[in-house]
Amino acid sequence: MNILVTGANGFIGKNLISWLERQDNLKVLTFSRENNTNELENRLAIADVVYHLAGVNRPQTEDEFKTGNVHLTADLCNVLLQHDRPIPIFLASSTQSMLDNHYGISKRQAEDLVIRYAAQSGASVSIYRLTNVFGKWCRPNYNSVVATFCHHIAHNLPITISDPARELELIYIDDVVKTYLGDLTAANPAGVTYRTVSPSHTITLGCLADLIRSFRDARHTLNIPDFSNPLVGKLYGTYLSYLPEDDFSYKLDQKRDPRGCLAEFAKSPAFGQIFVSRTAPGVTRGHHYHHTKAEKFLVLEGEAMIRFRHLRHTQVIEYPVRGEDFRVVDIPTGYTHSIENIGQSELITLFWASEEFDPERPDTYLEPIHPTSKAQ
Repeated sequence: MNILVTGANGFIGKNLISWLERQDNLKVLTFSRENNTNELENRLAIADVVYHLAGVNRPQTEDEFKTGNVHLTADLCNVLLQHDRPIPIFLASSTQSMLDNHYGISKRQAEDLVIRYAAQSGASVSIYRLTNVFGKWCRPNYNSVVATFCHHIAHNLPITISDPARELELIYIDDVVKTYLGDLTAANPAGVTYRTVSPSHTITLGCLADLIRSFRDARHTLNIPDFSNPLVGKLYGTYLSYLPEDDFSYKLDQKRDPRGCLAEFAKSPAFGQIFVSRTAPGVTRGHHYHHTKAEKFLVLEGEAMIRFRHLRHTQVIEYPVRGEDFRVVDIPTGYTHSIENIGQSELITLFWASEEFDPERPDTYLEPIHPTSKAQ
């Protein structure tokens, strides 16, 4: 199947093509502003489906609305009608097609053209009235507030918010693409169908700005966003795509002492806290217990002995672990515990705790594994 994508160099086009190219038995044909009408006609001569994504929404002059949104659509439909090729068209329109501004009028006229094409050819036409699509590769300072906020905040530039209480309806690019791909393989009846993309997400401008700022600040606070909200995960991935390419990495704050070093990595009220440590040979960490806080230890490199003792018993339990094994050890509440580097090299351990460390309520109590041991 030959798939023609107009507007191939645009935001939606680039994302759609990156998915189409991974599909078996599909060949992607592209058309963009660099191509001419002869090239459009040649591609339409062999296309089996058209994703008509090309359009103008922030022109230098109002005449460009007609050129980019109306005339190109007319050329496309006329070529298919002249060559008697009633192939399906998926049109990316806008919710503004219902409005009487210059952009909305041009999009409505484009819709009318494909509707007429469907009536004259008997072809299947799907019209998607999209609104506020966001995601990777969207141009900032153009027509997406999400792209603009992500770019500016990632580059430590100021943003302007006219009305923090204004609500936006947002649609994620991958949800748009998945809908397109699903409709490609669906049975599309002759005539015109208006398609919707779901889910959509509602958020105020003020909350959107605060959320994206929290993504930037997470490098210092180490707070992981609440990914139980699908919009948060989609916005977080989008924000990271706008980071400067020389700013993908950052250092953790390391706490050092004679035993080695320890650094917090990530934390959240929803899942607790992750931290990592380096421990010198012969050194023991721990000798404490928790009433509520649960933990997991994972030795990544080196050899260790993890010891436990029930607070009401005297028997000591030992678990030898090695980095090669990737063996996780659960730390139950009510057991004093320790981890000793019994190898000849540095011990590297990943720790998870079920709650963030709170210095006002640490839930950590010194208690030696052996009554004669010295807690460290």
